[in-house]
Order: sequence, then C-alpha cells, then structure tokens
Amino acid sequence: MKRLFSSLLGLVLAVGLVFSLGGCVTTGLPVAASSPWQPVALDTRSNPLDLAFTDDSHGFLVGSNRLILETDDGGASWEARALALPEDENFRLLSIDFSGEEGWIAGQPGLLLHSTDGGQNWERLLLDTKLPGDPYLITALSRSKAELATTVGAIYRTSDGGGSWQAEVSDAAGAVRDLRRAPDGRYVSVSSLGNFFATWAPGQATWEPHQRISSQRLQSMGFQPDGNLWMVTRGAQLRFNPDAADVEAWSKPVIPITNGYGYLDMAWDPNGAIWAGGGSGTLLVSQDGGSSWERDPMGGSQPTNFTRIVFERNGKGFLLGERGNLLRWVG
Repeated sequence: MKRLFSSLLGLVLAVGLVFSLGGCVTTGLPVAASSPWQPVALDTRSNPLDLAFTDDSHGFLVGSNRLILETDDGGASWEARALALPEDENFRLLSIDFSGEEGWIAGQPGLLLHSTDGGQNWERLLLDTKLPGDPYLITALSRSKAELATTVGAIYRTSDGGGSWQAEVSDAAGAVRDLRRAPDGRYVSVSSLGNFFATWAPGQATWEPHQRISSQRLQSMGFQPDGNLWMVTRGAQLRFNPDAADVEAWSKPVIPITNGYGYLDMAWDPNGAIWAGGGSGTLLVSQDGGSSWERDPMGGSQPTNFTRIVFERNGKGFLLGERGNLLRWVG
C-alpha cells in the first residue's frame, strides 16, 4: 500500500512539474492586436547580419557565407548578388553602410570593401597585417570619410576613401562580443565574456572600462534615441541608463517575460516604441518607455532567433533572424 501511495505521489509531483515548467513558457503577456512587421522571403539559409540603403528604395543586405542581396523596392524583395572574392574563402560580411552612393562593407576574415557607385562595383582594400583584430563595424561619415572598428575595439578613420587610416584610440578595448556606435561618434562595447563593458568618446586616448552591475553577464548594449545607454543581460533582463553623463547609473532590471529564451537586441522605432527580440521568435514591444510590454503576434510565428533589430536613418526598419529570416517594419 505504501509503495502504491508513493508511486501515485511521484506521478502527481511529476505531472505538477510538467505543468509548472510549461507555465514558464506561457508568458502571460498580452498579445498586440496587430503587428507592424511583414515577413520577407529570402532565397537563402545564411544569416542576415546587417543592411544599409543608398536612398529610400535601393539598398543591400549582407550576412554569413558571403551573403549579399540587393533591393530596389525599399526592402520588400531582395535579389542575390555576387562579390569578386576568392572562391575558397568563406567570408562573413558583418557590417555595411552608405553615405549617398559611397558604400563600405566590413567582414571577416580581414575584409574591407569600398564602392563609389552605389554598390554596383566593389573594390577590396588592403588592410595592414598588423591591424588589431578583425573588421567588425564600418560607418560611412561623408564623401571619402569612414570609421572602422575592430573585434578588439581598435578604431580607425579614413579621409581619402580608404587609402590610409588614422588610429583614433591608442589602445584596444579587448575582445568584444558586441560593439555599437552612436551618431555623435561615441562607442560602447561588451567584452567577449560579458563580464564588463567599455565606453569611448572622440578625443579620449583610451577606452574606459566599467564593471557589470549584477551577476548577470552582459549580452548586448547600445544607445537610446536620446543618447543614453541601454543594456540587455543574460536572464532576459533589460536596463536603461537615465543619464549619459553617468554611464554607471542604471535602472532596476526590467524582466517583461520569462519564457526560457534571452533577448539579443533592442531598438526604438520611429514612433518611439521599444522593441526587444531574441530566441525562438521572442519579439516584444513597449509603447510606454518600458513600463508595460506586449508580445508581437508576428514574432512567435517565425522559426528563428532574432539577432538584430535595425532602424535606418530613413525610417526603414528590419528584424534580422537566423537561417534567412527577415521581417520588414511597415509602421
């Protein structure tokens, strides 16, 4: 009898555990009535990593496995293009940017491309073999001017179309897992292990390191529209910096959802809504500065991890997912 009771009790506890774990997946957050995102079919299984436009209609998307696609309809459809690169090298195209018709692509291993005709032709620029780290982020500034940041936080600037580069910082930040640039030229980087972050502003000789503010390791960081910082940490936590002059002052953690998947990126759309994306189609939106959140109905229907949210200067928005998944913001 005792064995029977013990078996029944074990069964009840097991069933209860299944339901309790299932409850972690059911978020309880309301689902938004509609979604401003539309899926875009891409004929690729490579991972989109960045995109940029020359004007309202024409642009390029780049990614893993030498991926480069071109659009002439504002991103509603994309066509494959090819780059004149060695066939035996599997380049990862990480960053692309344009200033008018002048474009730049940064990739790995050791890749930097330059175009002066809206991306119809690309010239490979030779990089110094002593360059600290690999190209990671490229920013087009104006005619013939660009800024290049590497995987260890080295920052270089060119004023002659990539013919020569001048170091902007005398030391590197160390290996980084994430690196972002603000429109005013400030940078923030997250260390490869996520145990600290560093900031740099034009005119500073070196990066300034900052310890993380909790036991949760950092995932990604970037800049809010007002220039203050935001932070995404492991454990599905979001934090906001209220004062750009004090980058060590942070809000209490915001944890909109606990579904077992972390957030990978965050961004503000042109209407001021905050978007957070992450694993297994996690896509959340806040219309009130982060006080309350909703699940976007389009996100959960996508079989992907959302790795990057991009809102262009022209107001266009895209949600980049793994394995050729792309959502386009239609407002």
